[in-house]
Amino acid sequence: MTVAVVEFGGSNCDRDAVRALRHLGIDAERRWHEDGLPADLDGVVLPGGFSYGDYLRAGAMAARAPIMTEVREAAASGVPVLGVCNGAQIGSESGLTPGAFTTNASARFQCEPVHLRVERADTPWTAAYDAGDVIEVPIAHGEGRFEVDDAAYDDLVADDRVLFRYCDPTGAITDAANPNGSTGNVAGVLGERETVAVLMPHPERATLPDVARSTDGAGILTAFA
Repeated sequence: MTVAVVEFGGSNCDRDAVRALRHLGIDAERRWHEDGLPADLDGVVLPGGFSYGDYLRAGAMAARAPIMTEVREAAASGVPVLGVCNGAQIGSESGLTPGAFTTNASARFQCEPVHLRVERADTPWTAAYDAGDVIEVPIAHGEGRFEVDDAAYDDLVADDRVLFRYCDPTGAITDAANPNGSTGNVAGVLGERETVAVLMPHPERATLPDVARSTDGAGILTAFA
């Protein structure tokens, strides 16, 4: 069994994701999108980068690649699927999760460490934490602002599908702690199944103790263990 890290033209965090997963003892391999998913599938990561140069809009072209039909089918059958940064945009564009990711409120590319508050601790992606924990994970995006209409946002909250929110180091949810203007400070959400999630921050860049400022992201990736 293996976790497939799907590569599209322009993906650039696939190697980081594989290295982080293997560091945690999880079998992982890069998988070129034209080759489809492996038969012995244990999970899927849609990694960060700039698939197809973010033409049209971020994630739009990759979301229409044939492999995404396989990814949706795998997700529907209960296979864990995680979209990170550009992978979150692809996941949203392909209907795996609600909402959309648009241009940052600053209209700038932002690359910096941020704090996230864990909203739920009873999902595969957050089982390593307690609800209310504050973790530090980096962002690196120009189109990371989570947008959803008011009714859909209310449904997300009512259904308890918000995984992480941007916060300050104390866990307070403030405008100042929101790096991109996301609705409700949302940084990560669940799909219809709790085994499907997308988030803009990069847990794979907060996993390896020899290179990372923080290893707080490792708990997210242990969902594949």
